[in-house]
Amino acid sequence: MMEILFYHLELSPLEKTLPILLEKTLERGWRAIVEVGDEEAAKEIDANLWAFNSDSFLAHAIAGGDNDKDQPILITTKCDNKNSSNVRFFVKGKIVSINDAESTDYERLIFMFDGHDPIIVEQAREAWKNLKEKYDLTYWQQNPSGQWIKKA
Repeated sequence: MMEILFYHLELSPLEKTLPILLEKTLERGWRAIVEVGDEEAAKEIDANLWAFNSDSFLAHAIAGGDNDKDQPILITTKCDNKNSSNVRFFVKGKIVSINDAESTDYERLIFMFDGHDPIIVEQAREAWKNLKEKYDLTYWQQNPSGQWIKKA
């Protein structure tokens, strides 16, 4: 059964957390889609994945190239799955919805939201309520030492 995870970002920003989760995704032998709200957000994610750690490399691309199907991580503004991903991340203006959950063959949908933005927090609450009726959800939040704890 597909898992839907909510990551409430308060202590660690998306720029630090997303690459770690993408590394774990690839370690499982899975592929990932990172869906963002617009092209500017796609460029920000792309730049961050190139520079987040000088000791490692996350192979990825922004969707629209000839080799989209071969990319282990594909950053996109669309809801397609050109690289046959197992995991779909929703970040930077994209909210996970019932349509996303019902129309996918993903192992996981992961919604990462900024806990310092009251509008995004409210959108996350609404998404949680809508999805909770049909799906098992998990909610992750960091404790003061930075460890991710499953809260629900």
